[in-house]
Amino acid sequence: MFIQTETTPNPATLKFLPGRDVLPGGALELKSATDADQSPLARALFAIDGVTGVFYGGDFITVTKSTGEWQHLKPAILGAIMEHYLSGAPLIADGAAPATTDGDGEFYDEADQDTVDTIKDLLDTRVRPAVAMDGGDITFRGFKDGVVYLDMKGSCSGCPSSTATLKQGIENLLRHFVPEVEEVRPSA
Repeated sequence: MFIQTETTPNPATLKFLPGRDVLPGGALELKSATDADQSPLARALFAIDGVTGVFYGGDFITVTKSTGEWQHLKPAILGAIMEHYLSGAPLIADGAAPATTDGDGEFYDEADQDTVDTIKDLLDTRVRPAVAMDGGDITFRGFKDGVVYLDMKGSCSGCPSSTATLKQGIENLLRHFVPEVEEVRPSA
């Protein structure tokens, strides 16, 4: 098994590509060892000293570190990923429901449904594929008074360039196609 690695715009996050599906059609962010109880692979990754976050995308895994150098952490992470896939264990433990918040807790006025549908379509077709290439994900949280609220996950969470991505990239795109959008902000 050959696992490729790629850097991300976030220096604290590295992207791992195992050459097979990870979480097809979905995304899951695990921010602590407690969250990792639902995933055998995440438990193994959080057991590595310095690992503080794991994100599963369709065909990649991003790992976030708090301490240590990648040249020291990378072999242990690669070993954990390889061991997991060679074991045949499921990504999500049997009976565990993936703790994902996609679609939960969204807020917007029902009168804005058409605008929200357009925003979501633009995010799904133009923004999320580009962000996934950098090892992250961005999901819709809400729309109120001309402001779009987004959640940034994976390598996007805590990335030094995330503000520029939101303001210069996503905000400009949404304002161009959806006149009702005045601003884009990270959700609190």
